[in-house]
Amino acid sequence: MDPVAALKQIALFLERSGAPSGKVRAFRRAAAVIEELPPDELAEHVRAGTLTRLSGIGQAISTVVTEAAAGGEPNYLKNLMADAGKPVAGGEALRAALKGDCHTHSDWSDGGSPIEEMARAAIALGHEWMVLTDHSPRLRVANGLSADRLRRQLEVVAELNVELAPFLILTGIEVDILLDGALDQDEALLAELDVVVASVHSKLAMPRAEMTERMLTAIANPHVDILGHCTGRLVTRKSRPESQFDPNAVFSACAQYGVAVEINSRPERLDPPRRLLRLAADLGCAFAIDSDAHAPGQLDWLPYGCERAEDCGIAPDRVINTCTADDLLSAIAARRGPY
Repeated sequence: MDPVAALKQIALFLERSGAPSGKVRAFRRAAAVIEELPPDELAEHVRAGTLTRLSGIGQAISTVVTEAAAGGEPNYLKNLMADAGKPVAGGEALRAALKGDCHTHSDWSDGGSPIEEMARAAIALGHEWMVLTDHSPRLRVANGLSADRLRRQLEVVAELNVELAPFLILTGIEVDILLDGALDQDEALLAELDVVVASVHSKLAMPRAEMTERMLTAIANPHVDILGHCTGRLVTRKSRPESQFDPNAVFSACAQYGVAVEINSRPERLDPPRRLLRLAADLGCAFAIDSDAHAPGQLDWLPYGCERAEDCGIAPDRVINTCTADDLLSAIAARRGPY
């Protein structure tokens, strides 16, 4: 087994399991170090047992590289694969129907990996497309993209789409819904993007009536395609309660304007809760089952959302990421109308 591939595969499994980011980065940095070595030099380090002299290579990583270079599957990777199993018990049919992921992040904002690495991980999972949705500028803690940085990102995506074809990176953003319901990016620039996910990230505990009006204003904006993690809750580690809003009004507006309700698959979010998913389904909403991945291994969190959607009776034809990229873009263009 190729040592670099082994190290990257370990990083993917660690990301999927929610391992500390420092541990994941150690394996990714080691992969980069090994990848830069001439083959003869790597072979000499393996033969002499001097891999730990290289920057960022400790004993555990040295053992992985040595075992992989000898042609075997490293025990570290075997153990991770044995422990991985299935994340949830259901949702297999819906997961098999997904053709892409509408909510992903790269190291242009608060993700941990370059765009290309995220895209290649999506390809390995069998995706036909993914939407790149890095954060908008006012979310400074997440290194949100200014209009100029977003325009530069669009150029990078265009180049990668030539290299990665037929896989397609759709242009997008996770745009903040501001306190008055306005969107945290230039409207003309939003119109250029393929997919816009709008999410509340600030003042999550504002009064119910004000939060409802804030969300309704954003949903009515013709550039908004998906309402992201609508309650803002966190259910693991540092828990956070749901934001309070009128779900009947919000989901009815989503159905009226053709805005999909996101089923966020991050294990610490699992947002919205099942009672709200069922309500949104009853009110006629469409859905997007998204990973909200900030690292390549997290792209494989989609089963968490698929299991919950299936449990709530949401059929594949109501999930927009079961569409081909062409069909998705056509539907969005028809819904938005002329700008």
